[in-house]
Order: sequence, then structure tokens, then C-alpha cells
Amino acid sequence: MNIGFIGTGNMGTILIESFINSNAVKQEQLFITNRTLEKAYSIQQRYPNVHVIQTNEEIAKHATIIFICTKPLHMPAVLKQLRPHLTDDHCIVSITSPISVQQLESLVPCHVIRVIPSITNRALAGSSLITVSERCADAYRTTVEQLFRSISRPIYIDEPITRIASDLTSCGPAFFSYLIQKFIDAAVQQTSITKEQATMLATEMMIGLGALLEKQLYTLPTLQEKVCVKGGITGAGIDVLEKEVGDLFVHIFQKTHEKFDEEKEKVRQQIDYIRDE
Repeated sequence: MNIGFIGTGNMGTILIESFINSNAVKQEQLFITNRTLEKAYSIQQRYPNVHVIQTNEEIAKHATIIFICTKPLHMPAVLKQLRPHLTDDHCIVSITSPISVQQLESLVPCHVIRVIPSITNRALAGSSLITVSERCADAYRTTVEQLFRSISRPIYIDEPITRIASDLTSCGPAFFSYLIQKFIDAAVQQTSITKEQATMLATEMMIGLGALLEKQLYTLPTLQEKVCVKGGITGAGIDVLEKEVGDLFVHIFQKTHEKFDEEKEKVRQQIDYIRDE
């Protein structure tokens, strides 16, 4: 089965690389295009048997499963462009959260699945969030799930938790990378440790923490219990966190949901405009 990619930006490229490196697909099965074709050709330089296609419409001629990896506001126009070339044999896979599978179904006549990946999938780790449309055939659901199982842990979600699930899985690496960088910067600012030393130590700590959780040796609460000795140094640090973190993450989620609602409304307006044409 041939697989198409419309959009080879950050996430499109990550998925292409991950599927190839995990042996989930062969290079020859991939047909890719991008608004700026140089980006698609740069992937072909690393994976010479991947096919670079000139237009979106041609992707539909070559591929059965088509990943749409564009920005949310570009997607309705891309789907409108594709629609005359789609049949019952096609399956569209969207990777953007502000567009629901119901909205996708209203724009195309084929099978539809939404999968929200994470940058952690590049390491063949982390999760991917799957929502399947009502008219999607089981065969496509199984195929797409198997693709993502090769690079992640697929998790099925319902529409109401789309944003918070995305915050935890897809945005989470950026949030915690920022916090770890601040952790490192404070260590360098307050002591004589070098940035290189602090970065190495913090990175190894994060890798070890992930291993403990992956092997289910500890839960997050028991990790704190094991490291914190009553009246000890770690406990003093936790006291500061309890006082200063406060509602930090509540405010983060409030802001991401506010932005999500703005994007959903803009997308809805675009979809309504396309329907009324």
C-alpha cells in the first residue's frame, strides 16, 4: 500500500523518518510533496527511493493513505483541492487537532482518521492520539494503528479531550524541555558548575527518570517518596516547588485551550466558506 504525505515540515518529516527507520514502510511506498518542494527533495537526498511528487492532486493518484501535515488553516483548502481526486479507496489521515473527524468527513468523500503524533515518536517512543471517523473502514483503522504502533504507543481518544491529551503528549516535551533548561541555567547561575556539566547531568537524570517509569519500578508519587528524606535537602527543594509552582500548569492549560478555541473558530469559518461555495 502506497502512502502519501502532503506537507514535509517538522512533523511531516518526523513521521516520514520514523516510519522508514522503524521499517514500518519501505522508501518506495512513500510519495511526498510540499508547498516548497526543496523541503521534500531534502528528504529524498537522505532516502533516495522516496518519490517526490509535484502537486497535491498527483499524490491522490499514487497513494491510498494520504497524510495531511499542513497547518490547520491551510488544511480546508488542501482538502478542497484533493476532493475531486478522492475515492472510496482513499483514507485521509490528519495530524492537526483543531479539525475534528466530523469536519474532515464533511470535506472529503473517503475514509478519515485523525492522529496527533509527538516529537517523541522520532525516537520510536511516546504516544500517538487516534480518533477514527464513523465511516472509516476497520481495515484502514488497523493499518494506521499498525503504522503508529511501530513508532509509538497508539491511544484512542474522544473529541472532548483532544486538546488536553495533545497538551500532555505533543506539547509536553516542549514544556518540560523549557523547565529543564531553566533548571540547568539556575544551576550555572548559582554555582561554579559549567553549562556543559549541568546539561550532561540533567540530561542523564531525565533519561534515567524515563527508564524508571518505563520499567514501572516507581510511580511519580513513589519516586518523590523514595528521594525525599524527611527534613532532608530534597524535601527543602520540594517545599520551594510547592510554594512557587502554584497554578502554573492550570494557567498553561487555560492558555492552550484558549488558543485552541481560536484556531477551531478560524477553521470552522474556512470550512463554512468552502461548503457555501
